[in-house]
Amino acid sequence: MKRLMIAIMMIAPLSLSAQKFAHFNSAEIIPNMKEYVTATEEIQAMAKQYDDDMKLMQDELQKKGDEYQKEQANLLENVRQRREQELQDLYQRLQQSYQDNQQALEKARQEKMGAINEKVMAAVKKIGEAGGYVYVVDLSTGAIPFVNSQLSTDVSDLIKKEVGIQ
Repeated sequence: MKRLMIAIMMIAPLSLSAQKFAHFNSAEIIPNMKEYVTATEEIQAMAKQYDDDMKLMQDELQKKGDEYQKEQANLLENVRQRREQELQDLYQRLQQSYQDNQQALEKARQEKMGAINEKVMAAVKKIGEAGGYVYVVDLSTGAIPFVNSQLSTDVSDLIKKEVGIQ
């Protein structure tokens, strides 16, 4: 029994040394991609357009608010209420536009950066498979974007069972 344990202990390091691992740093790769530069410029242009549109709406609200303040004392009650409602509606449109713009920017950012990340991951997978790597680790995130399923065992089911997921 003692000899068997010694033999296992001597063979185990050899089997570990036969496995190949790799790493990369996406924080050094992605910002240097032409797709990233283009996407960043497009998102910045989109944000500037939204900012310009918001500035116009703010200016319009300010102008109408100032006009209302000057005329308020001389307006009939029903006209005053209508003007106040118009100002409130304009303010709500301004707020809604801001939220819509932020959502549109975030969606564009996710779509563009998602496509870039997919391209990087496809390259990692290709390199991982070609090089026969068991794991390829992204140093910037600590994530493991590629696992060679022929050289690595999927233990997902065992982990699920261990944490109580059937």
